[in-house]
Amino acid sequence: MGLTFKNTKKAPTENAVGLKKEIGILQGVSIVVGIIVGSGIFVSPVGVLKNTQSVGLSFIMWVVTGLFSTLGAIVYAELGVTIPRSGGEYTYILETFGPFLAFMALWITFIVIGTVSCAVNSLIFAEYLLRPFFFTCDIPKSALQLVALLALMTLCFINCYRVTWSTKLSIVFTTCKVAALLLIVGFGTYYLARGNVSSFRDSFEDSATNPGALANGFYQGFWAFAGWNYLNFLTGEMKNPARNLPIVIVLSLSIVTLIYLLANMAYLAVLSPFEILSSEKTSAAVAVVKFNSR
Repeated sequence: MGLTFKNTKKAPTENAVGLKKEIGILQGVSIVVGIIVGSGIFVSPVGVLKNTQSVGLSFIMWVVTGLFSTLGAIVYAELGVTIPRSGGEYTYILETFGPFLAFMALWITFIVIGTVSCAVNSLIFAEYLLRPFFFTCDIPKSALQLVALLALMTLCFINCYRVTWSTKLSIVFTTCKVAALLLIVGFGTYYLARGNVSSFRDSFEDSATNPGALANGFYQGFWAFAGWNYLNFLTGEMKNPARNLPIVIVLSLSIVTLIYLLANMAYLAVLSPFEILSSEKTSAAVAVVKFNSR
């Protein structure tokens, strides 16, 4: 007769310490929309229109880039549901190819892509914030750098200190950006109601057929959708990610695509294609100035 010994030691719980799951559908949508909607929609319409060479084809290009971004986001949603942990590409590469490639991908993103993006965005924020105080002269470089650094430090503190603060701030910023775009859409609707539809006549005339130009136009539009993958970095903080992540991604990309189409319609209702292409300023700013001057 043999003796059977039972292991009385309990195995350590794998995820005994984890991130708080505080991000719901509304917070997730606000995060994705807030990340995507930015300077792209104020700059990219010029590049898309320049490369497609027609209004009709430019709208098709915006729809295609929106669908392409949505498909990529759906793939990321599947990855996020399969591997429901925060970390985004790092986590997926770690699970698939091992720690070395995951480490390299993370540091390339951190040192090159993410750092440069944060620096540029913070400097743009500082320039817009300080411009009213230096309206007739150049903004001192030291002032730009100081305000940009303070903005980055403030955002880092908020993100590190409490997730709920970060999500609430994201909702505020997202609301402001969407409200600004809706205001521009309102301007465009006003002009359309007045019968200003000349930009939409013969909308496919002289459309570009050069593959290089079309590819460049696609890239210009796709750049405006950059950021659809960032919610996967927060999967571990989402409530019920298996259910909420796909909903958030599809809903967010649908909202952004609709806003972008309406914004382009507004630009072309206020300005002619020639005025948009010949302007050195962003199309949104030109549309607002022209509207106010009438």
